[in-house]
Amino acid sequence: MIWSTPRAGVRVAVACRCMGEARTITLGVLGCGTVGTSFCQLLTAQCDEIERRTGLRLEIGSVAVRDLAKDRPGVDRDLLTDDAESLVSDDSIDVIVETMGGVEHTMELVLRAFASGKPVVTANKELLALHGPELHQAASDAGVDLALEASVAAGLPFIRALRESLVGEDITRVMGIVNGTTNYILSQMTDHGAGYADALAEAQRLGFAEAEPSADVDGFDAGSKAAIIATLAFGQAVRTGDVFVEGISTITAEDISNAERLGYVIKLLAVIERNADGSIATRVHPTMVPDAHPLASVRGSFNAVYVEGTGIDQIMFYGRGAGGHPTAAMMVGDAIDVAINLTAGSHRSVGPLPNASVRSIEAITSAYYVSVDARDEPGVLAAIAGVFGNHRVSIRSMEQEGMGDEARLVFITHDAVEANLRSTLSDLGGLDVVKNIGQVLRVIGD
Repeated sequence: MIWSTPRAGVRVAVACRCMGEARTITLGVLGCGTVGTSFCQLLTAQCDEIERRTGLRLEIGSVAVRDLAKDRPGVDRDLLTDDAESLVSDDSIDVIVETMGGVEHTMELVLRAFASGKPVVTANKELLALHGPELHQAASDAGVDLALEASVAAGLPFIRALRESLVGEDITRVMGIVNGTTNYILSQMTDHGAGYADALAEAQRLGFAEAEPSADVDGFDAGSKAAIIATLAFGQAVRTGDVFVEGISTITAEDISNAERLGYVIKLLAVIERNADGSIATRVHPTMVPDAHPLASVRGSFNAVYVEGTGIDQIMFYGRGAGGHPTAAMMVGDAIDVAINLTAGSHRSVGPLPNASVRSIEAITSAYYVSVDARDEPGVLAAIAGVFGNHRVSIRSMEQEGMGDEARLVFITHDAVEANLRSTLSDLGGLDVVKNIGQVLRVIGD
């Protein structure tokens, strides 16, 4: 972490503290949907307590919205404007709080804020996953903060830990349940025996899943968050395109049952690892987690992030991973943090971010769960095991389910290179005795 004072010419707009009078920091809010409204409500409710604890009075000076006529409970209509550009350029605004979402237009506004000497608070994971390195550099060049606590796991104070408490730690791996929608669906399938379609429908009914849920269930939301985590955990530029992504739509009730019988729970995990050669592997996929592992017990729409390092060993952050109020709570904390830095004439920087050396999914090493539908006759198991051996994939355990035409072989391998596993699957598919390759899942260790 780099601490520095603003460079010459950068404005620090703070009211003076005289005779005990609180400094006033004026916030401009971009967007006022679910998160923006919750932010305004929470800041209004807590402003006196924030002032008592910090000596700073955070006030909302303007809120940019698309529809001025829409009712927003707890938000003063007199603060609303439909001119976001003017809000960002307004000299009376000290800090920009971005809750509008989107990428290209939002990127322009954030860069304009930095150029005006204004720190930015955001939870915009898509923006940060695509352009995070450029935004971090622009903030550093301007001598202001880019605060993004709520971008990964809403109500978990995890990003601050990465940027501050763990900045000197030799982190080796971060694994996270960072999407509440998929965790709710998989929890319903695990705890109540629901099928995927029914669990998704229930998540949509309760508001945990969108009507068009692909960003969540196909893993893209978690992939954006994985890119942000990787960038901050290892100080290298990792973007959306560097993340391998698989979703949960192929997971069946039978897969859940098989995992449970074998002592595992299926979770959609973001896995970020630094390898011995310095390369980084960043991936999102359904994963079989040992039922004794702390991540296995994370249920419903909750999120958790599990960090491994040489000094800390293992630590886990757990809490609400979505929703207006948990997200707003972290954004209010960020607003206080940047306001304190602003009054002190300082900022935090993640430092220069070189492009990461990204390890492809084919080069990662993992254990695997593989199910194979095969003929139940002499010599079949030997033939299949021979294919695994030919590609240097060692079998840790094997079970047979059913008999005759219903026979299914379930394997768990030792750690193997993914490329070797893929070659194994290709050759298995060419055996006359193999009728079908079923589910293939990565397995994390104990």
